[in-house]
Order: sequence, then C-alpha cells, then structure tokens
Amino acid sequence: MRQTARLGRIAGIPIGVHWSVFVIMLLLVQGLASVVLPSGARGHATVVYWGVAVVVAALFLAALLAHELAHALVARHYGVRVRAITLWMLGGVSELDGEAPHPRADLLIALAGPVVSLAGAGVFAACAAAASASGAGPLAVTGLAWLAVVNVILGGFNLLPGAPLDGGRVLAAILWWVRRDRASARRTAGRAGMVLGALLIIGGLVEMLLAANLSGLWLTVLGWFVLLAARAETTDVTLRKTLAGVRVGDIMTAPAAYGYTSQSVANFVATVARHHPHRVFPVLDLDGQLVGLVSLTRLAKVPSTDRERTRLGDVTAPVDRTRVLDPAVPLTDAAPAMLAGGHRLAPVVANGRLTGIVTPGDVARATELAELGITPDRGGGDADTSGTTRW
Repeated sequence: MRQTARLGRIAGIPIGVHWSVFVIMLLLVQGLASVVLPSGARGHATVVYWGVAVVVAALFLAALLAHELAHALVARHYGVRVRAITLWMLGGVSELDGEAPHPRADLLIALAGPVVSLAGAGVFAACAAAASASGAGPLAVTGLAWLAVVNVILGGFNLLPGAPLDGGRVLAAILWWVRRDRASARRTAGRAGMVLGALLIIGGLVEMLLAANLSGLWLTVLGWFVLLAARAETTDVTLRKTLAGVRVGDIMTAPAAYGYTSQSVANFVATVARHHPHRVFPVLDLDGQLVGLVSLTRLAKVPSTDRERTRLGDVTAPVDRTRVLDPAVPLTDAAPAMLAGGHRLAPVVANGRLTGIVTPGDVARATELAELGITPDRGGGDADTSGTTRW
C-alpha cells in the first residue's frame, strides 16, 4: 500500500500513513466528541470534548501502530525483512519481504499483534479503573474505557479464522504444521477468509435493511475488504506454486516500444502509439534513461491543435509513480501487484536501460501456460538494450 505521509522510523522500520487514515481519524474524533464522551461525562464545553477526542483518537492510532509493530518485530526476529508499516482506514499493514522459516515462527508472528492489542486493552482498562478511583473525572474514565473496549474488539476481530486477518494466519500456521504443506495451508486460510468476508457482508446488509442501522455499512465495507484480500491471497498462493522459477525477463514483451521526452505528441501518436496494442508507453530522455510513462488517455487530453508543439515529456507521469521491474526478479514477486489492477504496464530496466515491458496480459498468459505444464520463456532474462525498438 502506498504511503501518503511518512511519519519516521521505529527500530529502523519506516512508518507511514495512507490518506484514508485522516478520514477515519476525523470520523472517530467527531463520534467521540459528539456522542461517546458527552454520554459518559455530561456538562463540559464543546471545545473540551473535541480536545479530549483528539487525544483519545491519537492514542487509538498509537495502539494500531503497536499492533503492527508487534508483527514486524517478531517477523524480524525470525529473519523476515520488514519493508515498512502503513496505517490506513481499516487498520494497518506490515509489509514483509519473505516468509516465515517454519510453522512456529508463522504462528508467533500472527499472534503478536492480537496479543499486544489485548494487552493494551488491559492497560487502558486498568488506567480507567485507576482514574475512577483517584477521582480524575468521568471524562478521562470514559475515554480510557472506550480505548479498552476498542482494543478488545481489535484483538478479538483479528483472531477470526480467515485470511487476511491474523486469525487466518494462525489457522494457516497450524495447518502448515499438521499437513507439512505451506501452500495448501494458505489456500485453506484464504478460502476461510472469503467465507468470513461474505458472512460479514451479509450481516452488514441485514443490519442496514432490517434494523435500519447505517452502522451496518461499516460491517459491509469491512467484509468486502476481507473478501477481496482473501481472494488475493489465494491467488498469490496459486501464482507462487505455478510460476516458481519464472523470471520477469522470461515473460516480458521485448523489444519495447517507447517515446522520447523531446518528441511531439503528434509524432509519437503517428509513429508509435498507432502501431502497438498498448495503452501505456515508457518515455525516455535523450540519454536513454527512463523518465516515466504516458497513457493514451493523457495524450487525448491534449487539444488536437496543440499536439504538434506539445512535447511528450510535458504529459509524462514521473518515474517515481511507476513500478519498475528488473528482468532477474522472480515473477512471483511482481505478479500479484500486476494482476490486482492499478498497473497497466511496468517497464523492465537492466543496467539503467529499458529492456522490455510487462503487462497484466503477459502475467496472465504466463500463468495459463504454466498451468498447461509449459514454462514461459521468451529468452529475455539476460537481455540488454540492444533489442529495444527505437523510434
């Protein structure tokens, strides 16, 4: 998941937030300030409720981060590299680079987050009790009690037995230990996640339709996320088994068709775009370095009267927004993101030069060939830029 804002590092792990966090935080603060806190502590000024709500919401965000940090630190203990932690609307994501070495490690990594959340609930409950006993006031007690309840819900919900929830990973770890087959265990956990997601969606719809309660909308959204993520995990397992040993260079389209930053939009459309079936093309500078990508949609926005004098570089999306692949990278590392959508084309670069391109269609074709027992191979794994088409 792409980070909208970087918060810094904890234990060397990059921490960031997705833009959706700001939306959910605003909703949380509004709900706390207008409903939860006034119902538990009457008689305070509106500004006081909003101030306390901001503090409580910030503590909740810290609890989410602690949950994900627990996963990440235990994973790193077992030799799994952690690329980053990103907080978003429905929780957090620890981006792990690799897999646990054995079922016990997988189990402990999965359990770490819920254990921290439940322990956090105990801490907040104890603080609420202490605040009540010391006469700190109902406002503090209400906020701390809310944090305790929410952390119980966070820990308990994550233990439901279905991927991508932590409970699904617990289930996969146990099945891996019993069956001695990691892939089979992950597929079962993925199917369980799809069933769980469907049940959550049905429950949310029933709540909205029969109880006329709009809170069921959140349950429906959550179920939809669980369903899609579980399906993606199941697909990922299949891809890893089917495409084992296949590299990006084996399936890429080469030579690649591309344009230059100094080329006019009219010239590029006439000499390149009209002759190739792609909707997105790499763009290079005069030194042959990849600058970014340009799409037919973006080109169509240039008025026809301006296409002769508009340079391709003026309408190119920068390379930092582009997924760039290495031909030697295993296809299993690139395939899930390509098939999940959002990546219509990925340039393949070797030694600083454009070597080819990979599209979702290339990945789908490679998968279908592998399922037929044929290893995809276009001989591009060691290709250089001599095979690149210039225009």
